[in-house]
Amino acid sequence: MDDALRALRGRYPGCEWVVVEDGASGAGVYRLRGGGRELFVKVAALGAGVGLLGEAERLVWLAEVGIPVPRVVEGGGDERVAWLVTEAVPGRPASARWPREQRLDVAVALAGLARSLHALDWERCPFDRSLAVTVPQAARAVAEGSVDLEDLDEERKGWSGERLLAELERTRPADEDLAVCHGDLCPDNVLLDPRTCEVTGLIDVGRVGRADRHSDLALVLRELAHEEDPWFGPECSAAFLREYGRGWDGAVSEEKLAFYRLLDEFF
Repeated sequence: MDDALRALRGRYPGCEWVVVEDGASGAGVYRLRGGGRELFVKVAALGAGVGLLGEAERLVWLAEVGIPVPRVVEGGGDERVAWLVTEAVPGRPASARWPREQRLDVAVALAGLARSLHALDWERCPFDRSLAVTVPQAARAVAEGSVDLEDLDEERKGWSGERLLAELERTRPADEDLAVCHGDLCPDNVLLDPRTCEVTGLIDVGRVGRADRHSDLALVLRELAHEEDPWFGPECSAAFLREYGRGWDGAVSEEKLAFYRLLDEFF
């Protein structure tokens, strides 16, 4: 990885490299400033690097279908490491502590983005994140010991990987309402214009693909009600659901929300 970083530093001379501390993808994440633009660089060893190459493909595809995402500057890899360089997207994370008068607008913006994603033609999406793919991935994560058992949701604290997997299999839905989904649609992965609250960018798209829409709804609704973000809450959740429901004749399934929150524990 050191060789790849040295080569990248040589291609972006005059830039200040700052380590991004809150990256949770397993990759080294850096913010580059200088040379008249701001960039982000992700570098990962081969195992995690497969995800980086997939993220680059997803960024290109999302841009083609009209979703605002960072522009890919370059991506690549060798037998040991992969890297991805993207332009920074302006905006403020939806997870930030917004002024009271803007909080409902933030929830509405999140719902509008989810609706736009889910309105895309999922049959033309080249990435599969249906249960036929993700449940076996969850089983592999347990077998490999890669599930972070120290970071489980409160109601599953102390569970083993085997217990998580058994519950996943027991509660697996009989059907999937497929849509193009982000896969990790949390407010910190959505950037908004701080003045208008319009979406400026969707980031960390490595889990984009065909999946049940509840895989997105489960995470964003959980975060809007999360005790660590007390500036959101029931009013924001309700505003999200009202906006998301425009033009959708379906209904939110509480059972599916619970299942997809459980599935998220494996990734």
